[in-house]
Amino acid sequence: MPSGVSHERAGPAFDDAWVLWLLPLALIPLFVGSGTPLANGWLRFAPRDRASDLLGWLLRGATTLALAALVFALAGPHRPEFHVERIGQGAEIVLLLDRSRSMDQGFAPGGGLPAGISPNSPQALDYYFSRAPARLREPKGQVARRLLAEFTAKRPDDRFALVAFSTLPMRVLDFTAKRDVIQAAIDAGNIGRGLSETNIGRALEVGLEMFEGRPYNGSRIILLVSDGGDRMEPETRERLSHMARKQRVSIYWIYLRSANSPGLTLAAGDSAAAAESVPELLLHAFFNSLETPYRAYEASDSGALQRAIDDVNRQEKLPITYDELIPRRDLAPWAHALALLAVALLLAARSLEIRRWA
Repeated sequence: MPSGVSHERAGPAFDDAWVLWLLPLALIPLFVGSGTPLANGWLRFAPRDRASDLLGWLLRGATTLALAALVFALAGPHRPEFHVERIGQGAEIVLLLDRSRSMDQGFAPGGGLPAGISPNSPQALDYYFSRAPARLREPKGQVARRLLAEFTAKRPDDRFALVAFSTLPMRVLDFTAKRDVIQAAIDAGNIGRGLSETNIGRALEVGLEMFEGRPYNGSRIILLVSDGGDRMEPETRERLSHMARKQRVSIYWIYLRSANSPGLTLAAGDSAAAAESVPELLLHAFFNSLETPYRAYEASDSGALQRAIDDVNRQEKLPITYDELIPRRDLAPWAHALALLAVALLLAARSLEIRRWA
């Protein structure tokens, strides 16, 4: 369980503190009579009723309390925002979510193909779209978003950021631990259809830039969820390598295999030169060349994707220190409630008051 130490926490503050100068006016009911008593000559011969005197002072006090509460509410009382330093088990994670058009397709049929049909043939695509199981026809992007939503919900101490990318990356969410905001950002990627191009190099650069200027408080992760690779220029590779080393970021790649996808390993009989023409293999080799930790997961269906995310969840649970901003809290409703309670008491007493002798 995380622990916290508050910083810069202050007492109540007021938007219009000058209104508090009106508080002495709330004491007027204590010094002003409550009205003309009913005329009855026998009252002069009655003994003093201390219970009635006490009740009268209580009602005057309720009037004073109602006025003071209303003046207090008009001053705009609130608890200012403050910072809390928390310590938990987690990481700072940037989710790089592929939003290209291929993510709207399903997973690769893989071993489910009938005998005699090559995974790279047109017949494989025909089988996939017409006879593949429903679990393989479900769009990869939809499955990824659902499992990422579950993944983030299981890690309350993590700070998540989200970058969606296709032709260009888009910073959807900066680092936050607010569960509802994270879930909304992940669900937002389900709107519309993706573009045909994928620029993973630029997305990685934007993801690494999000760590710039942040204190190193624990594990840092780039979690790339994509179904394709990228051919990057030498300058881009050198820049990304420098940034990953400088920011001390671990990279996890969850590779979602589509129909006709070659995978991250060379098939038997393929020459080493064949790897130079496959973007996925090029990206995999680049990640392996980095001086920072890297792990790749190849998921050919939703079950494999679930296992990959579960493994990432087990791997990165180191101590992390982070600063949380506790937002401002308005205190005026409490003053309004107190004034309402006092006025309700006065109204109840008014309804029981005798207005004339029988």
